This record gives sequence, C-alpha cells and structure tokens, in this order.
Amino acid sequence: METAREIVELLGSAALQMVTGPFYYIAVLFIILQYTRQMRLERQLFAVKLHDWKGLALKALATGLLVGVGISAASVFIGASLSPSAVLWLWAIAAVLMLARIRYLCFAYSAGIVTLLQWAVGFTPLHERADWIGAMATSLARIDAAGLLLLVALLHLAEALLVRLQGDKLSTPLFLEGKRGKLVGGYMLQGFWPVPLLLLAPVSAETATASASSAALPWTSLLGGMLPEGWTFIALPMIIGFTEMTRSMLPAAKARHAAKGLLLYSVCLGGAALAAWWQPALLPVAALASILLHEALVWRSKAMEARREPLYVHDTRGLRILGIVPGTPAETMGLSVGEMLYKVNGVRVSTKEELYSALASNSAFCKLEALTVGGEPKFAQRARYAGEHHQLGVILAPDEQANFYAASGPASLLELLRGRKASNRRGGKATAGGSEERLQA
Repeated sequence: METAREIVELLGSAALQMVTGPFYYIAVLFIILQYTRQMRLERQLFAVKLHDWKGLALKALATGLLVGVGISAASVFIGASLSPSAVLWLWAIAAVLMLARIRYLCFAYSAGIVTLLQWAVGFTPLHERADWIGAMATSLARIDAAGLLLLVALLHLAEALLVRLQGDKLSTPLFLEGKRGKLVGGYMLQGFWPVPLLLLAPVSAETATASASSAALPWTSLLGGMLPEGWTFIALPMIIGFTEMTRSMLPAAKARHAAKGLLLYSVCLGGAALAAWWQPALLPVAALASILLHEALVWRSKAMEARREPLYVHDTRGLRILGIVPGTPAETMGLSVGEMLYKVNGVRVSTKEELYSALASNSAFCKLEALTVGGEPKFAQRARYAGEHHQLGVILAPDEQANFYAASGPASLLELLRGRKASNRRGGKATAGGSEERLQA
C-alpha cells in the first residue's frame, strides 16, 4: 500500500513537470501549424473544406495521450535510466535539425545523434573539466543511450499501428507536378501525435535531490535491474508523426505500405538497442541503425513511387475521381477515390464540360456508371433535392485547365513559421477562387 501511494505521488509530480514545461506545448503548436497549412492548401486547390484542423488536432491530442499511457505502462518493465537532461538533449538536437528539415523532428535522428555524441565524448577528457563544457559532457555520459533507442523503437511501433488504423483518414488530395510539367493527381498522408510519457527511472546523481522512493518494486525491470538506489518518474514529452506522398496508390494501400515499413524499423531498432544494452560496444552501431534505417524508409517510399505509373489521371474510358467532398451527393451514392466516371445520365463523359452538361440534363435525378479501380462496372443513382449541395461533390484528377498545384512543403521550421505558400499557379491567369468550377464537379 505504501509503494502504491508513492507511485501515485511521483506520477503526479512527473505530470506536473510535463504541464509546466514548454516541450509538450511546442509539439502541439507544431501540429496545429501543420494542419492549418493543410487546410489552406485544400482551399487554394479545390475551394472546399475537406478537413477541420481543430478536429484533427483534438483527435491527435487524445490519441497521443492514449499512446503515452500505453508506452509509459510498458516502460515500467523496461526501467531505462532516462533523466531530465535526456529530454533537453533530445529536444535541443531536434530543434537544430528542424532548421534544416522538418522531417528530422523524428526522434530517431536526435536519439541516434545523442548516442553517437556520448560514444565520441567518451574518448575525450571533457568530463574532467570544471566549466560548462565539462558539465555538458557529464550529463551526456549519464544518459542511458540503449534505453533511449529502445524507447524510440517503441514509439515507432505505436506509430506503425496509428498509420495502419488512421493513415488513410489523414489524407489530402493534391494536384502535383509530374513528368515534363504535366499535372497529375496524388495524395499526401500526414499525421502527427504529441505523446506525453511518464517513465519509471532509477535514481541517479542527477535525480537524487528530486522526489524519489527507495521502496522495493515488486518486479524486475528489463534494463534497470531491481533499482537498488531508488526510483522516480520523469516526464518526457515526445512527438511521433509521418508524411507520405503517393501518385500511384490509394490512400489506404499507401498507409498499409508505410505501416509495414515502420513495423520493420521498430523491430530492427529494438533488437539493435537490446544488443547494445547487452554489449555497450555496439552502441554506435545501434545509433547508426536508428538514423540510417529511418532514411531507408524514406528511400523505400520514393523508389516505389518512381517505379509505378500515376493512378490519378484521366484516360479514354472517362474521368478519374481524385477525392470525394464530405456531405455531398457523391458521398451518399457511394462513389470512391480512384474510380472512373464514364457515363452520367446515360451520356459518355470524357471532359469536365461533358460531365457538367450531362448533370444539368436532369435536375431531379442523377444516374452514374463508373468503373472501380479494378475495372469492374459500378452503378449509382439517386434523386436530387432542392436545397442540397449544388454539385455532385467529386474532385476530379487535373486536366489541362487546372491552374494550381501543390507547392513543395516547407523544408525547414523557419519556412513553416514564415507561412510558405501552399500552392503554385500554372499559367498565372486564374485566381484560387476563380478556378473552383474547373477543379470540383
């Protein structure tokens, strides 16, 4: 009973550290910036609202909290000796890396660099100095690098699960610049989750003056033994997320592909971290695995897209559906992304103008004939009612009349904060509002 009371008190103290520190709020702000940019891009390209940034952000907060509870519970049995200085080192390095590339916010990179720095500084006498350099070298040496890398592996395992379950629901249709300047349709799958972690850690020289307990725990942790010197909880705010682009796959298929890669990464990094805990000489190998295997995930996705033909283009059969606007007749009729419209009210359609004309031929009823992604025929029909959405509600793949396409995303944190433009204009004649009729049917 006494141990349970101490656990509750120390958890409360660690949670207070979380909410009074800046890092969790930095993660939330970053997520809001990303999602508001996504909404701005949707409006510029299609003049419609496909997502609500507030709903996405709230869902990310709730999901991240659940992930944090799960990983924190698992960490109780891992016992990594992480300290407050580990939090500072991770976020400081991540902030520097984000000045070059936003995707380097992933802690796979900062944890790998922390481990490599610890290994390199171990060959120097810096920790013997009495100045701030010596203090930094000492705090770096006290970080449990193997436990840190294992934590990164667990976070990517959670990310793989989230991408598999939510990835396609976090997708945005885009007009993208293809080969030789031709516009093609595509999707950006993007999701971020702030993960608040409360980790059980052995008492070290750094945490000895903080609240801690010397009571014996009723279990043996994987990396921390029986914690003979005592134990405490520390707050470690993290962020996990992914961004994928596809021109050749449905969002659900791309999400499954990304999830498989993340799962493989987490297994490999977890194995490397455990090997480094067993044999510390392997720490630099595990650190390089954290960085290089993550880069391999990026290369894997790009290589697959380069091998495949674009999916979201029109052909002689009809008009390719790139997206479905929520709350429109297209959604209630069961039309899906990737399908091909080839007859509307009995009329073959091969251009957007023919589609508009066929829809206008019957103001009270709509009958569609489509082809599924696999080429199978599909039929849909419904009455059209006064006062409902005036358009069918499909976003079609781009044609020669499309004037806007997605700009390359902000590469660095500074570009994101400056509000880099979300779309480029082709031809320089139309405005975002004036292009609505050509973008959405």
